[in-house]
Amino acid sequence: MRKRIVVACGSGVATSNTVAEKVKDLCKKRKIEVDVQAVDFRSLKDYLKGADVFISIAPYDKTDYGVSTISGIPFLTGVKCDEAMLELENLLKK
Repeated sequence: MRKRIVVACGSGVATSNTVAEKVKDLCKKRKIEVDVQAVDFRSLKDYLKGADVFISIAPYDKTDYGVSTISGIPFLTGVKCDEAMLELENLLKK
């Protein structure tokens, strides 16, 4: 079953798209079927409906959106990316 991931940054353009592409690539290599969508924080609530995981690029409010949330910084910088990918895989298995 294909899982849905939402990646958000301030504008929904550069950073979130970079992370979204990285996540797509890593998931493809691990044979995990995903749809990844890059959005801006202002429209986040609309896009999280039906999502399996939310990847946040920047600090965000602590609103409980009812979706598992992880940091996107490791996917952006490469620092601790393997650990972040393992966390993502575990969330997607739920």
